[in-house]
Amino acid sequence: MSRSAAGDRTGLVVVDKEAGWTSHDVVAQVRRLFGQRRVGHSGTLDPDATGLLLVGVGRATRLLRFLTALDKTYTGEVVLGTATHTLDASGPVVGEWDMSAVTLDQVRQAAAALTGEIEQVPPMVSAVKVDGRRLHTLARQGIEVERAPRPVTVHRFEVEPSLEPGVYRIEVACSSGTYVRVLAADLGAALGGGAHLRNLRRTAVGSFTEADAHPLSALTVDHLVTPAEMLRDLDAVTVGPGMEGAVDHGLALDKVPLGAAGAGPWALLDAAGRLVAVYEATESDRIRPVVVLGSG
Repeated sequence: MSRSAAGDRTGLVVVDKEAGWTSHDVVAQVRRLFGQRRVGHSGTLDPDATGLLLVGVGRATRLLRFLTALDKTYTGEVVLGTATHTLDASGPVVGEWDMSAVTLDQVRQAAAALTGEIEQVPPMVSAVKVDGRRLHTLARQGIEVERAPRPVTVHRFEVEPSLEPGVYRIEVACSSGTYVRVLAADLGAALGGGAHLRNLRRTAVGSFTEADAHPLSALTVDHLVTPAEMLRDLDAVTVGPGMEGAVDHGLALDKVPLGAAGAGPWALLDAAGRLVAVYEATESDRIRPVVVLGSG
């Protein structure tokens, strides 16, 4: 595919990231592939992790915030008896325990206690900012700082045994901002010892699943998803020709005549099904634009 053919493309590609690639590496490769400077992703995956990375291209990068907020599903393995500095298999060991007597039922009970609305302390290797500095930057300098716990929701935390003693396969469905490595560490602590996470894979982001994803090496322009399909998890409202001008100019609209039910945000589509804008609720019955792509 030539750069000239790709340069005006806009939309989403769903990448099945391989281990060893950083999210930044993937963005750089998509930028080269599509000949497009405006490329970004909706949520970092660690270099050792695999699975879904949603990458916006062109004007669609303005829509990535609505994907970042979607729930996510992960699989992985929890290794009981060993804690690491990074809470995953990439870091040095910082503690060891004999947890051979722990049963599957005990692990499942501990996982059940970590399900629902809980609070997590972000790991030092995360991209969270404290006093304007990212935690992972401080961690590389050997600095550890106090971190306030954050509310997250774990919708599902399933545990299955593996063929390896002390290793349990997990599947976690959770809200955006949940750290699965912290769940693994907290699980180990709840069982009277420690644990770390390995083989993390993101299998779903909202309604996007592995069936939608493509390896970076196989990615082509044909895999580009339209902005409308990109926001398929938002409530959609079709605007008639008489309202497209108001939307193009970023004017507020009356919610009820438009048929915008629920709490929003809403994807506004033209008669052909193309995304023209994203609107959000206000304190009144009017809704306002947060992103306008235009009907032209």
